[in-house]
Amino acid sequence: MNEDIRIHSWPCSYYLDTSKQWVSGRLSLTPVAIKFTADKTGELLVNFHLSSISEIKKESSNLIFSSLTILEKNTKHWFSSLQPSRNVVFNILEHFWREQLLSSQGAGAEAAALQSTKGKELTGLLTGSQKRLEDTAKVLHYQGEQFDNIMRGLNKIEGDMDVADRLLTELESPSWWPFSSKLWKAPLETKPKETATVSDSKNQEGIIIRIPVIITHRTDSNVKPGKLTLFASGLEISDCNSQVIHRFESKDVDDIRVHTPYEISVRQRFIGKPDTSYRLLSAKMPEAIPILEMQFSKKIQFLEDALGFVGARKSPQVDLGTSIWQAATGLLGGVVQPSSPVGGREGMDNDQVQLQKQEKISQEEAKELKQILKKLKGLALETEAELERQDEALDSITTSVDHTTLNIDKQNRRIKKLT
Repeated sequence: MNEDIRIHSWPCSYYLDTSKQWVSGRLSLTPVAIKFTADKTGELLVNFHLSSISEIKKESSNLIFSSLTILEKNTKHWFSSLQPSRNVVFNILEHFWREQLLSSQGAGAEAAALQSTKGKELTGLLTGSQKRLEDTAKVLHYQGEQFDNIMRGLNKIEGDMDVADRLLTELESPSWWPFSSKLWKAPLETKPKETATVSDSKNQEGIIIRIPVIITHRTDSNVKPGKLTLFASGLEISDCNSQVIHRFESKDVDDIRVHTPYEISVRQRFIGKPDTSYRLLSAKMPEAIPILEMQFSKKIQFLEDALGFVGARKSPQVDLGTSIWQAATGLLGGVVQPSSPVGGREGMDNDQVQLQKQEKISQEEAKELKQILKKLKGLALETEAELERQDEALDSITTSVDHTTLNIDKQNRRIKKLT
């Protein structure tokens, strides 16, 4: 991810301690840093990493009202006249600062505990592929449930058309026809209600991903932290207390716009009343965008600032599968055997020994890779079987729809003759 991407910027004033005066300019946020550029001179007055921040506070005094202070190492930076408001800027900066600290701590702990090797890199690649395939399988499973619901609905329509056929036959029969009353003696087939199964399936629906977000609704000043949860059937926006603000079903979403790799907007259009639209900003949004692109492929739109993210994300994917399987084929042959000494040659440099160790895979890593490959194979076979089942279901749905359409047209013609 490009670290120079500008996530957001706000017009404000910065207190320059050297000249003891306020300087107007723009406060900018990137994925890893905060910057301030003066308007008149274009000079970059502030540029520091998010991980170097010790504290972000909202402060005020008799001389300085509605100010935001950022404590960076031993230096305190003052920002005032923030637009659209101090609370908006504070919520966004605090969100990215917190996520940066969490990711830095996680990366530091991992680097301290384990040293990167070829086996670990390959395991990470396969684990990411497994997670993506599992997410795809969840969406595919929900799609199959929708097809099943369509088939049940079509079967119910067929049953109703049989009842309509009997009723029309009764009406078309002459009053003196002695066998007309026998048409009613066949018991009508009762079908179970589908509402319970639908509600049960919705309650059992799994969560694909949940990320913290900054929510903007209607106006730029209406900003608050919350959560975005992606389901196979849609997405849900909730506040920090997990109270649902709005839930979009897949059919309700009209368009999703990706403004930057960290910001999207979701909209549902209405006729005669305002559209329902939410703008979501998150440091974890790059993890959710691929899932949204998979679920709403025909409704998602990448704007100009996000096109670079799409190209950077998709270009490695072309050779991702090839690289994984080539690495698995080549590196599994280089497993370090317990009896084979590594670096046994006298006079070999320690760096060369370490490099040779990192280029090979241990027995434990090989076992872990084999387990992941087995899971990937199982997921791929299950996905293939589900796709074949859904192809058959689509053929059945097409045939049933055609038959039902002809049947409805036939009954309509019979009804017109009676009226």
